[in-house]
Amino acid sequence: MRIKTLIAGVCGLAVAPLTGVGTADAATAASTLQLPFPCGETWVGSSKSSAHTAGYEIDFNGSATDGNADLGRTVVAAGAGTVIMSEYRKTDGFGNVIKIRHSDGTVTLYAHLNARSVSKGATVRQGQKIGTVGKSSAKYNLIAHLHYEQRTSSGSIVPAKFNGATYKYPNQTLTSRNCGGGSTQTQAGNGGGSGNPYSATQICGSGFKQIDSQNLGSAGKVVLLYSAATGQNCVTTLRNSGSGKAAVTAYLQVQGKARKTDAGSYQYYAGPVKDTARKTCVKWGGAIGSAKYDSPLEHCD
Repeated sequence: MRIKTLIAGVCGLAVAPLTGVGTADAATAASTLQLPFPCGETWVGSSKSSAHTAGYEIDFNGSATDGNADLGRTVVAAGAGTVIMSEYRKTDGFGNVIKIRHSDGTVTLYAHLNARSVSKGATVRQGQKIGTVGKSSAKYNLIAHLHYEQRTSSGSIVPAKFNGATYKYPNQTLTSRNCGGGSTQTQAGNGGGSGNPYSATQICGSGFKQIDSQNLGSAGKVVLLYSAATGQNCVTTLRNSGSGKAAVTAYLQVQGKARKTDAGSYQYYAGPVKDTARKTCVKWGGAIGSAKYDSPLEHCD
């Protein structure tokens, strides 16, 4: 919780027992959960508040010192599930809070919302909008942020995982891969099927349009997109298959700037890699395994 008068303030909230969330107690929250923000957005998380009761809660902001700039930004479901709480709470300081129970019994919690878009009992898809970032609380004077938790089925707060990787406490900057447009398939899934549920525009986000692409043999393709509103280019490399994982790379280099790259062992895609390039030439490309593409300096308009 970020108190209004401090950069990182008190967020001490009682951990209320959960009811009706299943009997199996998972060791950690579901590994398929994604960041609770739209695809491609970058957020800074902090667990450093002295009153975080379990030490595993996370306060998210667009940047560490952006004040109330995040007020009203979209919050989405980290995973598919059923809403087991959607209410304004006074006693614990959560304000507008939503809890979602997932298929394995684990629960995600989203607090201090400015608005709630779903009601108790609703079924939500991964990536579905559930509310907006706020600073609501009956106990504290806050700076706008999202207080987020992952809990076991018995109510214990546990280290959060996003895209299958444990959050690096106490601080980490993350880019959302919550790109399924409501699909229950995620980048961290076990696969077993074929096909890719994601599109380049879903990965890069609202306002981006494809301006170029290059096939990487039968493995997939690398795509270049542009947003006229922001002047940004975006590159993502998409696999054709959703089976298993592969070495996937996406990069973007604006003329006169250092290259930006995302590379790893991914099931569906690498990226999004973004940089501002209004009326500036770019080099872009990517790889899937040994199949590789490197563009010349182009798209200068």
